[in-house]
Amino acid sequence: MAPKRRPVPLNITPIGEGQSISTTIDAASEANLEALQKKLGELDLDEQQRKRLEAFLTQKAQVGELKDDDFHPICELGAGNGGVVNKVRHKPSRLVMARKLIHLEIKPAIRNQIIRELQVLHECNSPYIVGFYGAFYSDGEISICMEHMDGGSLDQVLKEARRIPEEILGKVSIAVLRGLAYLREKHQIMHRDVKPSNILVNSRGEIKLCDFGVSGQLIDSMANSFVGTRSYMSPERLQGTHYSVQSDVWSMGLSLVELAIGRYPIPPPDAKELEAIFGRPVQDGAEGEPHTISNRLPRPPGGRPPPPRLPLGVFTNDFNEFNHTFIKRAEVEEVDFAGWMCKTMGLNQPSTPTRGTE
Repeated sequence: MAPKRRPVPLNITPIGEGQSISTTIDAASEANLEALQKKLGELDLDEQQRKRLEAFLTQKAQVGELKDDDFHPICELGAGNGGVVNKVRHKPSRLVMARKLIHLEIKPAIRNQIIRELQVLHECNSPYIVGFYGAFYSDGEISICMEHMDGGSLDQVLKEARRIPEEILGKVSIAVLRGLAYLREKHQIMHRDVKPSNILVNSRGEIKLCDFGVSGQLIDSMANSFVGTRSYMSPERLQGTHYSVQSDVWSMGLSLVELAIGRYPIPPPDAKELEAIFGRPVQDGAEGEPHTISNRLPRPPGGRPPPPRLPLGVFTNDFNEFNHTFIKRAEVEEVDFAGWMCKTMGLNQPSTPTRGTE
């Protein structure tokens, strides 16, 4: 039997049309696998999380070099300013993946740098980060191949659910915070684009972050090419001043408010709209308690409108305040996230913890 092969980040020569920078290795590089196992051992994982990560890495080891001709399209998963995402089958390995296609009018040197910078994703292995198979360039487009999350993104879930219950958002909060902490502590990476469309879920109840800022060149190139209709950026980022990891916390808070009330919270809903949303008269959070989820967000200096707030009398005080008690409660609370998500999205829960083979 041929030795298992896996893509690894290496020093890369300039990339030509149709060439992938995912380079394969043989059994002589077992040290890479052992190092990865050691890194997994350093993470605080339960047995199920460890098994799922190891299963993904085993499958990934069989993928080898990624090439455009090796993918069979299944369906489109979504499209936006950042590009289009398709559900595809990788024919050599038979794995189902999500393939994001980004078309950018950029010079070859910039394209090569983007692909090189994306290779750090090979090292981002966490239960709270979407798995990465590799990236390559072909036919004028950069392809980023990721784990397929069959529940889609939280903005898609929101369209079906209309509003997401507080106990479900508690589990979302835990996963997002752990994902952000992993990126910061293990890789010194800020996400820089936390929003509902970048929080993915699946039928096993996993909640994972995607599309985080590992490639400065990609971020700059996309910023020059696309204009978003909604912004989840913190005020200091919008103003072009210095920003820190607190900006990710702002984006997370704004996302939670949107998921809780069912719509993007800027401009804030008035009393009539709140009554239509919740089916009864509801007081605007701006008129009541001083501590709300949005007031817990970082507030940079300078005049600006007040941040969005959760309405009063609908959610618990712990969630309104987004405090330590809310996080600790969410950690221990028994919530059937997978069951709720599958019912909402019309999916069947898997009976076995397989990954990437649906």
